[in-house]
Amino acid sequence: MNFGRGPSVVLNVGGTRYSFSREVLKDFPLRRVSRLHGCLSEQDVLEVCDDYDRERNEYFFDRHSEAFGFIMLYVRHGHLRFVPHMCELSFYNEMIYWGLEGSHLDYCCQRRLDDRMSETCTYYTAEEPNGGPEGKGRRPPGAEGGKWLERMRRTFEEPTSSVAAQVLATVSILFVIVSMVVLCASTLPEWRAPENRSVEEQSRYTAESVREPSGIIEAICIGWFTAECIVRFIVSKNKCEFVRRPLNIIDLLAITPYYISVLMTVFTGENSQLQRAGVTLRVLRMMRIFWVIKLARHFIGLQTLGLTLKRCYREMVMLLVFICVAMAIFSALSQLLENGLDLGTKNKDYASIPAACWWVIISMTTVGYGDMCPITVPGRILGGICVVSGIVLLALPITFIYHSFVQCYHELKFRSARYSRSLSAEFLN
Repeated sequence: MNFGRGPSVVLNVGGTRYSFSREVLKDFPLRRVSRLHGCLSEQDVLEVCDDYDRERNEYFFDRHSEAFGFIMLYVRHGHLRFVPHMCELSFYNEMIYWGLEGSHLDYCCQRRLDDRMSETCTYYTAEEPNGGPEGKGRRPPGAEGGKWLERMRRTFEEPTSSVAAQVLATVSILFVIVSMVVLCASTLPEWRAPENRSVEEQSRYTAESVREPSGIIEAICIGWFTAECIVRFIVSKNKCEFVRRPLNIIDLLAITPYYISVLMTVFTGENSQLQRAGVTLRVLRMMRIFWVIKLARHFIGLQTLGLTLKRCYREMVMLLVFICVAMAIFSALSQLLENGLDLGTKNKDYASIPAACWWVIISMTTVGYGDMCPITVPGRILGGICVVSGIVLLALPITFIYHSFVQCYHELKFRSARYSRSLSAEFLN
C-alpha cells in the first residue's frame, strides 16, 4: 500500500471495524477493497471510500454493515448467501458496490435473485451509467456536444424513446408491410413471367420489371431501408459492434440481394450463362423475405424470441440431441420391423433407415401427416412408444426455455416502459 502508515489498516463499514494487514489488501477478493492498495494520495483514497482517518489509518464506508458481514463470510469460506430478512435487490446492490456479481451467489440464491428481478422488472446494466433516461440531467461537462447524436441514436434504435422515434418506427413498419405485399403479389400467376419465355425474353422481362409499378415500389422500399441502415451506422457508437449485431446482419442480407440482382441484370446481357443468372435472380428476390424480421425492432414479442434463443442455446442444443438420439434408435427399429424381417408383407415406405427417419420426426413432434405409417403389429407398438417418448423428451428442455422466455419478456418490457416514461415527459414539456 502506497498511502498511510502502520502495519495494518482498519475498514469501518457502517460502524463495524475490520483490521487487515497491508499485504492482505493487495490480493483481496473484493475489488473495491483491493483498490486501496494502489492509492497514492488522500484524494485517491476518497474516490474509493467515503471518509479517511489519517491518525487511525481507518477507512470508512457508509454501507450496510450486516450485508458486508455476509460478504466477509464469502471471503473466508467461499459461500455467499443472502442476509435473512433483507431485500434480495438491496443485497445485490451491496454486492455490486464491493465488486461481486450474481454468479458469486450460491445456486439457490441465484434463483431467488432471478425470480425477484422478474417480479419487479429491475435489471442492473452497464449500458447506462447515468441511470437511463432519468439521468440525462447528470451528464458530465463537455458531453452536450454529442447530445444531438445520442438523440439521433435513440430515435433510430429505441422506437418508444420519443415522438420522432415512434413516427420513424411507424413509417418503417409501413414500408416492410408494403414490400411484403408486393413480394407476395409478384408470385401470383398474373404477375409471373410465363415459363415458356425464351432466355432473351426473360432477360428483357427482368430488365423491364424494374420500370413496372411493382419494381418502382420495390426500389422505393429498398431506398428507405438503405438510408435507414446508413444513418444508423453513422450515429452508432461502436461501428464494429454495429456490424456484428444480428438484426443489422439481417438488414444487410435483405438489402444487398436487390443491388446484386440489378447489377447482374445490367452486366449479364446476352451472356451464355444468362439462364443460370435468371435462377440466381429469382433466389435473390426471394431473400426479401428477411424484411419480415425487421419487425423485431418494433415488437417486444419478436425481440423476446430472439433474446430467448440467444440465452437458451444450450437448452436448444440439448433438445436437438434428444431428438437425434431418439430418431436414430426408432428409425433403425422401425425399418427392421417393417421391412428388414423376412415376413409375408413388407412396408416399402420403410425401405431404408433415412426414409424411416422422416416418420420418426413427424411422430415425435405429434404432427403425423399420415404419408407413412406402420402396418405390422410390432411396428404399431413401436410407433406408440415413439409418440409417447417424443412428448416426454420435448417437454423436458422446454421448461427451461419457457422460464427464460418469461424473464426476457419482463426485461424487455421494463426497458420499453423506461423509455416510455421519457416519452411522457417529452409530451408534458
